[in-house]
Amino acid sequence: MTNKKPVFSVVMPMYNVEKYVHQAIASVLSQTYQHFELLCVDDGCTDGTLAIAKSFTDPRIRIVRQRNYGLSAARNAGINTANGLYVAFLDSDDYWDPDKLRSHFEHFRSNSKLGVSYSASAFIDERGQPMGIGQNPKIDQISAQDIFCRNPIGNGSAAVVRRSVLMQTAQPVLIDHEWVMSYFDESMRQSEDVELWLRIALTTTWTFGGIAKPLTFYRVNANGLSANLDKQFSAWSYSVEKNKPVFPDFYNKWYRLAAAYQKRYLARRAIRSGNGLGALKLIHSALITDPRILRDEPTRTLVTYGCAILCLLPQAVYTRLERLAMQIASRRRAFRPRRPALAKRT
Repeated sequence: MTNKKPVFSVVMPMYNVEKYVHQAIASVLSQTYQHFELLCVDDGCTDGTLAIAKSFTDPRIRIVRQRNYGLSAARNAGINTANGLYVAFLDSDDYWDPDKLRSHFEHFRSNSKLGVSYSASAFIDERGQPMGIGQNPKIDQISAQDIFCRNPIGNGSAAVVRRSVLMQTAQPVLIDHEWVMSYFDESMRQSEDVELWLRIALTTTWTFGGIAKPLTFYRVNANGLSANLDKQFSAWSYSVEKNKPVFPDFYNKWYRLAAAYQKRYLARRAIRSGNGLGALKLIHSALITDPRILRDEPTRTLVTYGCAILCLLPQAVYTRLERLAMQIASRRRAFRPRRPALAKRT
């Protein structure tokens, strides 16, 4: 099997993740669909990450090494050495359900126009324990508006993309006196994935579609959540400004709503990191930017607002209330009937 061209190329960027990378690699090797290669991209690691990756003897694992250029460059390096028909992305602090690749393979086979497939995700804490919550996004009839405003793909370990789609959107860039193909914008340190998904949606005829089962386990890292929120919004705004001149009508129509959703998203991150004041400022700003988020998603918006207020309580009190809310939400999802697909919004 090692002499055959793989169906999937799994691209795993690695930067100082010795605590988590063994579990990430093991989750790929445990897939029920075995026709893959795993490209572990060493983005200038200085800890024991590389040694752990090299400890696996499976011949389908390849190590790709580069200086510390960042996540986008690491993903691009992996794509440029990929041999598979599909490229799957897995961040090295997350892991997959054993049926992840098989489910996406069947998803692509069922729809020849599908360019980007993704799955729902379950959240885990830093110890790898389930948190009882996750991302359950819209999974069909995905428009460019959906991607811009709500990013149904959700995180960097959920998406699987036809390699031909990536080739179609590639752009040449000069790195270390050598021209290479770029897919994720290497000038961006955040929001680079949304920028690529939106570029695919606006410049190609490929469709996006999701799988309702949580096949990705996304690690909620407290250090990442406490990063500078203003910087994160600025990075998102940069991604907008980069493509706005090419699609002015689209961006002018949807920018305010998308900005409001982005601020609400950052408010929820602030809540998770215990920054109640920052969360309150962000949710207030979101409602001022575009009140339609309250009309379109009243429950989620009001819950965010309420949690921001509760986050100002003593940490022990808030933690107990948060756990209770997670338990209630988990029970509700368990008994909630699935809604029929909605008509495509224009």
